[in-house]
Amino acid sequence: MDLPTIWFLAVAVLWTGYLVLEGFDFGVGMLLRVLGRSEEDREVTLGAIGPVWDGNEVWLIAAVGAMFAAFPAWYAATFSGFYLPVLLVLLALIVRGVGLEYRPKRDDAAWRLRWDVCIGVGSLVPAFVWGMVLANLVRGLPTIRTAPGNGANTVVTASLGDLANGYALLGGAVTTALFLLHGAVFLALKTDGPVRRRARRFAVRAVLPVLLLTVAFLTATLALRDPAWTTPVAWASGLALALAGIAVLLGREGWAFTATALAVGGLSVVLFGQLHPELLVSTTDPAHTLTVANAASAPYTLTVMSWVAVVFLPLVLLYQSWSYWVFRKRLGGERVEPQVPAPR
Repeated sequence: MDLPTIWFLAVAVLWTGYLVLEGFDFGVGMLLRVLGRSEEDREVTLGAIGPVWDGNEVWLIAAVGAMFAAFPAWYAATFSGFYLPVLLVLLALIVRGVGLEYRPKRDDAAWRLRWDVCIGVGSLVPAFVWGMVLANLVRGLPTIRTAPGNGANTVVTASLGDLANGYALLGGAVTTALFLLHGAVFLALKTDGPVRRRARRFAVRAVLPVLLLTVAFLTATLALRDPAWTTPVAWASGLALALAGIAVLLGREGWAFTATALAVGGLSVVLFGQLHPELLVSTTDPAHTLTVANAASAPYTLTVMSWVAVVFLPLVLLYQSWSYWVFRKRLGGERVEPQVPAPR
């Protein structure tokens, strides 16, 4: 296996990790006011993701950084072609991060309500837009070649109308729905009391609509281009969603969370599997299509990057695994007042 293919797999793994881990963060943010009926419930809800949400965003930085270093032509064409959607994502992530940090600064209901709205919107926008972006990459986009040569001269010419096609909108709806279910199952796993009960009820009711949306999107995706090995992955993703619903009904939140994580990861694997060996499909001229071969960096660059990844990636994985282990306990929904000893 050559280095460009290895780095395509690395980028796909990083994006999959980001969608799986940040996906439940987005779901929790969108469900903050839905499941948090009281201030205490909302504190428990946000406390479930408090120790991990900023660490989960590191996967996005790593994925985009790997795209930039390993496939600069793909990076340039994608993020310039999706300039406005990506800008909306960045603004939403900033607002969401500020909301998570500033919300507890004042004991004022109006203040916290405003930041709750910011957290909800800041979670909804990236959840929808990332699904739309990935769907458009698989479907293909109009491009031009600004100068003769390799893929570095390919420029996306899609308008907002081109980006907001039916398949892409369905992709955004699917990622949003999946993240909502993923977040609800995570809250059922990580909390106790009223939030846990509401999260379980929400997850049970949401499984069937999410499953139908996901199956519809996967069917449309396989109809575009169907590498033989992605079909069983798509079936496995749908089966994982069905098993998640059963596990929630049985009170096995750990298995349910594993199942929703597999469903999100399976969707990502299908999308990136549909791309390879292409990176950005041109609907204008097949000669403009960016591939793993014509968009990759020089072999020396990929070699240096590989050694850096071999050294530092295990350290990052160990640290994040340790942080999840440290904060593995459930958060209770009942406030316990300190016991004051009676005077003698």
